Amino acid sequence: MFFQWLKRYMPRSLYGRAALILILPVVTLQLVVSFVFIQRHFEGVTEQMTRSVSRELVLLLDMVEASGEGREGTTQLAMLSDALEYHVEIGALLPPGNQRRWYDFSGLVVIRTLNDLVPAIRGVELPDNRIVRVYAATGQGPTMFEFDRLRLSATNPHQLLVNMVFFGGLMTLIAYVYLRNQLRPVTRLAAAAEAFGRGRHVPYSPTGAIEVRAAGNAFLDMRARIERQIEQRTLMLSGVSHDLRTPLTRLKLGLSLLDREDAEPLEKDVEDMRRLLDEFLSFARGAHEGEPEKVDPVALVREIVEDSARGGRDVTFAPVEGDGEGLVSLRVVGIKRAVENLIGNAVRYGTTARVSLRLSDKSLRIRVEDDGPGIAVEDREEAVKPFARLEPGRNQNRGMGVGLGLSIAADVARAHGGVLRLGESEALGGLCADIVIAR
Repeated sequence: MFFQWLKRYMPRSLYGRAALILILPVVTLQLVVSFVFIQRHFEGVTEQMTRSVSRELVLLLDMVEASGEGREGTTQLAMLSDALEYHVEIGALLPPGNQRRWYDFSGLVVIRTLNDLVPAIRGVELPDNRIVRVYAATGQGPTMFEFDRLRLSATNPHQLLVNMVFFGGLMTLIAYVYLRNQLRPVTRLAAAAEAFGRGRHVPYSPTGAIEVRAAGNAFLDMRARIERQIEQRTLMLSGVSHDLRTPLTRLKLGLSLLDREDAEPLEKDVEDMRRLLDEFLSFARGAHEGEPEKVDPVALVREIVEDSARGGRDVTFAPVEGDGEGLVSLRVVGIKRAVENLIGNAVRYGTTARVSLRLSDKSLRIRVEDDGPGIAVEDREEAVKPFARLEPGRNQNRGMGVGLGLSIAADVARAHGGVLRLGESEALGGLCADIVIAR
């Protein structure tokens, strides 16, 4: 459960995770060193130096007590304080309490140690890094001892932090630059694979570490095999279609010599065979025909709808939705084939079709709706498979098909990095087919 909760806050990109793996140990090491070394080492050094000063203060307090016995005691106190570099002021005003700056952590050790070792102390002032004032109660009255702060704590304790942060940051920056160069081939490979999945051929050559080169070479081999398989399939089916057109033409010429009454059903069969060959060839060409180009999707879809309407189909183009604008990279031939197939299915199984388009900054959605019987939810996955024919949901008596219309549309959507979604039309009550493409 903990790792599932933590996973939501982890970076998702490769660069982010690599940076986290790089920076987290450095920061953790610096924190540990700061705590163990600074808090323990400097605390011990400060306490040891304060113990030495406490002995001097005890000696000076004894001399202050002795100074009240005569001139000789005062002279000895002055000589001793000058030798130890102390400024002693008898009769000073006692402060209300210990005083230090809030961020002076070594001052806590100084105050605690002096109070423990010298019971006569009534207050300690640490106004800055230069001087220390210690107030004590003596027989001569409140006495102040002022001396250099360097006698209580180590000089420049922040130098370790500065060096640690500077060199830690420098080495982290150098390591990140090197790591970025090592990760760049991985991101290039991911970009080439993503582009190939969307039907684009991006130039790519394997670079980087041995493992990344091996993955890149495997990707190039896979891409070459897929492209070769697509080309061979297209050539095979194109050859079959071309070879079959010749005997079909001869059949049509032979049927034209027969009586009209006898030739009509046979001509219908020949025409159906020709249409089936055209659909097979259209499916064989696949969704990768043509190169992606920047086009206006609104003008393209409107042209498809107008061409379908001129062909006698009852199809309308709805107003454009969304606030997006600009050109979209599309394979024009593939998009035309997909939308025409969806319109053909719509008017074949219904009476009218409605085409709408939604364009935003992130996606393009082309929707084709009809008033036919639609497709049941449990049959929609099967409907997009090649050669799938759903007689219960789509009345075959209304037209003949081979089950490739939705499959071609789905292939075109996938070739653009999108998806074909089937649903129920709220406006017409029939099937709603959406081609959704990311921009």
